[in-house]
Amino acid sequence: MINFHNKDISKTSFLVTGGAGFIGSNICEYLVNHGAGKVVALDNFATGFRKNLANIIERDNFELIEGDICDIDTCQKACTGIDFVLHQAALGSVPRSIENPINTNSTNIDGFLNMLVAARDQKVKRFIYAASSSTYGDSKALPKVEENIGKPLSPYAITKYVNELYADVFGKTYGMECIGLRYFNVFGPKQDPKGAYAAVIPLFIDAIMHHKSPKIHGDGQQTRDFTYIDNVVQMNMKAVFCENEKAVNQVYNTAVGDRTVLLDMLNILKDYAKSDIEPEFIEKRAGDIKDSLADISKAKSLLGYEPIVRINEGLKRTYEWFKENQEFINNRN
Repeated sequence: MINFHNKDISKTSFLVTGGAGFIGSNICEYLVNHGAGKVVALDNFATGFRKNLANIIERDNFELIEGDICDIDTCQKACTGIDFVLHQAALGSVPRSIENPINTNSTNIDGFLNMLVAARDQKVKRFIYAASSSTYGDSKALPKVEENIGKPLSPYAITKYVNELYADVFGKTYGMECIGLRYFNVFGPKQDPKGAYAAVIPLFIDAIMHHKSPKIHGDGQQTRDFTYIDNVVQMNMKAVFCENEKAVNQVYNTAVGDRTVLLDMLNILKDYAKSDIEPEFIEKRAGDIKDSLADISKAKSLLGYEPIVRINEGLKRTYEWFKENQEFINNRN
């Protein structure tokens, strides 16, 4: 992966919560491979996998803590001696939150507050956290601009908005430096295609590879700002190392700034796979939005962000990774 920072990080320590998850493990791998002094991953393995960390687990500058952000003592321990926190731990998925709002609230709000308190107490320099495009809720305006949001459409969206409110208050009240990254439909290597709450791209790839019809909720004409994982890692690094005072205690769209029709995305994957399989259209899901497109001008101007992987290249890389790592995917634990 390309270098997204220009600092010597050999004496810098990082904590990545949810470090065994899809996004968290990619961030951990980037930091370890780029010579970070210390990278600590905290994960309770509710949705993460040890195998995601297989490439770095034995490295001298990496440490894994098995623990839950819902336990304040675990958070305090994990933040001890840490310079930067990259908080990725959460219970994702709108449908999951609709089925079990209590669990989603507990992890995404109580756990988030625990991490903020621990980061404050341990004098962490900066707290970067995963926000969500779901915060835009029922707003119909396109593209999505950070300052203009609607009403939440799911318990998950509520929790992610509350995260932003808490981070803002901790910045103003305790002088903390917090930066939120509103992720838009992140995809790429290590994303889990299994389970009831898997994201659409790994689900489509898995279905195509097993010669099954991909299931599409609704008519397939909905659009998304699909964002390849390398762009997300870049945004996290830009947020960590940014020296622009105006960029701190802000929230940023983390996306590409393009939107793709769901059926078009499927057709791109079918072309890569040389597949002629047709999708199965099923009922639209509660909490889903019709269209999504991010305005990334704020991230460009304040953080110096520039997406490097667009949708076609990202889908190609992801498909190739899935094709080459079927054993890894099927035996992950």
